[in-house]
Amino acid sequence: MDVYEAVESRRAVRAFSDERVPVETLERVLSSAARAPSSGNLQPWHVYVVTGDPLAELKRRATARALAGDPGDEREYPMYPADLTTPYLDRFSAAAAQRHAALGIERDDPDRPRKIAALNAGAFGAPVVLFCYLDRTMGPGQWGDAGMYLQTVMLLLRAEGLHSCPQVMWTMYRRTVARAVGADDGLALFCGVAVGFEEEGVPQLRTGRADMAETVSFVGV
Repeated sequence: MDVYEAVESRRAVRAFSDERVPVETLERVLSSAARAPSSGNLQPWHVYVVTGDPLAELKRRATARALAGDPGDEREYPMYPADLTTPYLDRFSAAAAQRHAALGIERDDPDRPRKIAALNAGAFGAPVVLFCYLDRTMGPGQWGDAGMYLQTVMLLLRAEGLHSCPQVMWTMYRRTVARAVGADDGLALFCGVAVGFEEEGVPQLRTGRADMAETVSFVGV
């Protein structure tokens, strides 16, 4: 798979099979992803790879919190700006409607928030979840580095025939995650990434993207 194919085929998958992901594959991906750009070569990320019984227990605990209507732990950083405006709000709303429809959750379902939270807490059935942390002393530049690192991870997963779904929602249950992985207080949870093989026969969701003219300006061309 070349780079363009990996980029085109990468999407947030929300239905995974229970097929085991070989640890050797994960090691190969994460070893190569270490070459991702990192300002000053700080390599500020620390990843916990969780699978098997520990992941099953973590899913159980997080799902119980979700179904109980637990609003989650206090946020350490905002998932989105408080006041989204056009065109960002329009893109967000359109993508959310597509996701909910693909998950079979009606927009007017009064129990929608809990159902969505529970599906997320189960990592959509993924047999592996990567939890990416940063040292709390790191700043916005290093958080940007972590984003580039995770994109590299997700593209390499595609090269291995795997899919993924980045999940910022895990920060809602960050204390539960920290206990499961043994992360100390000096680390801040950036997000989780569900990893696995896509479940066959499930409708595929591919959200649209803005036209290049909306997001790119050529100067001097």
